Amino acid sequence: MEVIKELPEVFEEFAEQRKNSFLAMKQLKDKGIPVVGAYCTYFPKEIATAMGAATVGLCSTSDETITEAEKDLPKNLCPLIKSSYGFAKADKCPFFYFSDVVVGETTCDGKKKMYEYMSEFKDVFLMELPNTQSEEALKLWKSEIIRFKEYLEKKFEVTITEDDIRKAIHEENKVRKSLKRFYEVMKHDPAPITGMDQFKVLYGSGFKFDRTAIPAEVDGIVEKIEREYAEGKMLNKRPRILLTGCPVGGASEKVIKAIEENGGVVVTYENCSGAKSIDKLVDEEDPDVYDALARRYIDIGCSVMTPNPNRLELLDRLIDEYKVDGVVEMTLQACHTYNVETLGIRRFVNEKKGIPYINVETDYSQADIGQLNTRITAFLEML
Repeated sequence: MEVIKELPEVFEEFAEQRKNSFLAMKQLKDKGIPVVGAYCTYFPKEIATAMGAATVGLCSTSDETITEAEKDLPKNLCPLIKSSYGFAKADKCPFFYFSDVVVGETTCDGKKKMYEYMSEFKDVFLMELPNTQSEEALKLWKSEIIRFKEYLEKKFEVTITEDDIRKAIHEENKVRKSLKRFYEVMKHDPAPITGMDQFKVLYGSGFKFDRTAIPAEVDGIVEKIEREYAEGKMLNKRPRILLTGCPVGGASEKVIKAIEENGGVVVTYENCSGAKSIDKLVDEEDPDVYDALARRYIDIGCSVMTPNPNRLELLDRLIDEYKVDGVVEMTLQACHTYNVETLGIRRFVNEKKGIPYINVETDYSQADIGQLNTRITAFLEML
């Protein structure tokens, strides 16, 4: 008889998935399965999985190795970049250690230069990401995806067919659909679960290497949440918050805690670990698989894009669909693209959507938790 686990236990399993995956990663390597590591939502993972490789997000959300990174990198650099480089250089990230290749992308200037140094001690394949979403940019990005495919074929002495890629696209679309169904449970008002529990599943799912197993597991969680909600199990009515801005995870989860421990609930994430990476599917009807992948990935509304209308379009929908009361933007110190874009986001949220907005700039230390709590509490009281 199947044992139905309690939801809190399931959420904690996802939260621990990253730690538990270290052993699973070693087992994959022992079987001779290639591992491709990456840091960014623009990484077209379907190309790697079409080859039979495992893909993994690399360590980048803790201040543990920033001191090591600052021996080579400027102190006034984005903490995400310093953390990424520090974990790699200090060899403290098992996922980086087991990766046969790290796929980088030319998003911001800091990451571009970091990859140059990283390539001195690791195989790094750098994809040239356009910083605009025009048809000309699409041609470049499509050619980069094909170049990546050809690189993998040569490095691992394999052939990646278009049928392989179509199968990988189909499987990853199924994962996106299931995760989207999961985060859409937060459309309920009052919310059925906390935003932190929601985040645990969204973030933890990235460390499950058998991608084909994710949809059934996540769908089961959705069914249980909906069943319990129908039975009256839900949170009390709270101010409904949309969290946007830089990638959230690890040390920056302190922002989620500041919101929810002071009376709010995060009902949706526009960040890379939330809707931004799941919202759009790859068009499985497109006869050109490389065109389909290029269009899906280049449409991501990251602040490195200029102009960046797709971010506003997604924010517009999320605010309406999730009945959002206020928007909290979390920006990391020295993340220039997101920090500069806060003006446009504030204007959009205040003037077009007519709801309150606050930007909190932080890093990976825990020194500003008191200040965060004070500012978030005042913001929530205003709502």
